[in-house]
Amino acid sequence: MPEQDARLDPPADPDPSAPNPPRAALPAGDGWPHLGGLPACLVLVSTPIGNLGDMTTRAATVLRLADIVLCEDSRVTARLLSALGLRARLEPFHDHNEDQRIPRLLEAAEAGQKLALVSDAGTPLMSDPGFRLVRAMVAAGLGVTAIPGPNAAVTALALSGLPPHPYLFLGFPPPRGAARRTAFASLRAAEAAGLSASMVWYESPHRVAETLGDLLTVFGDRPAALARELTKHFEEVRRGPLSALIASVAAEAPRGEITVVLGPPDAAQTESQAESLDARLRAELERNRLREAVAIVAAETGLPRRQVYARALALAGEAEG
Repeated sequence: MPEQDARLDPPADPDPSAPNPPRAALPAGDGWPHLGGLPACLVLVSTPIGNLGDMTTRAATVLRLADIVLCEDSRVTARLLSALGLRARLEPFHDHNEDQRIPRLLEAAEAGQKLALVSDAGTPLMSDPGFRLVRAMVAAGLGVTAIPGPNAAVTALALSGLPPHPYLFLGFPPPRGAARRTAFASLRAAEAAGLSASMVWYESPHRVAETLGDLLTVFGDRPAALARELTKHFEEVRRGPLSALIASVAAEAPRGEITVVLGPPDAAQTESQAESLDARLRAELERNRLREAVAIVAAETGLPRRQVYARALALAGEAEG
């Protein structure tokens, strides 16, 4: 199938909002996923992140057979269905109505209706609504399964040239600078406590320059990658230290959907940070009582007070010994 943006306007026919014709109960071999011999009540369906050719046959079959397709934006999903020549009953399902919709959806599933959940693009729940619905379905003993498929975070990580595991997917960083830097500082503190993993975020084009700058400030100039328009005609992955990516973005602002990957700290950086913490604590312990020294250093570094306190006790013990 030729490359096509899954969200481009397709032909108007058939009407994607029209429900499929009534049908009898579907046998086990109809293409609808089964769990333990019983039809799944809810199927999480991955959809293309840009290239329509990435839509799997199983995903299309589930959308065709579903009684209800839950979607973030019915206009986006309607265009996808129309491009695939499918019809489905679409119902909006997003962060603002998820809680109030869950009771009725549980009733529908218990009554035998087949539910499918899609996001605007990619794998449902990954920085998209649906977690609370899945949790409620599982708690009610209703079968939930998934049709795997495209995911921008995993694709960007695989293309980044950075260590692929372990990794943390962190969705979108906070939009405001202060909150974003605080979130990054918490992750940096986790690294100081032993975390070593690549980190992956989604970001919008108009905020990516600020986000890269904050990453440089908090994490230092470590290797990173910026991926945009994955699976589309203008796919691009920029790789290099954060300082180089910042310069690249300043010279040519990226467009489209963006994924940022940050490599883990190297051993030298981790050791340097530990030495810096010890040096700060020793300096403050010479001038202040232990609790005051901990409060000052915790505020300066952004590290958790408990972690700083534990290290201060160790240093104080070494001094006494």
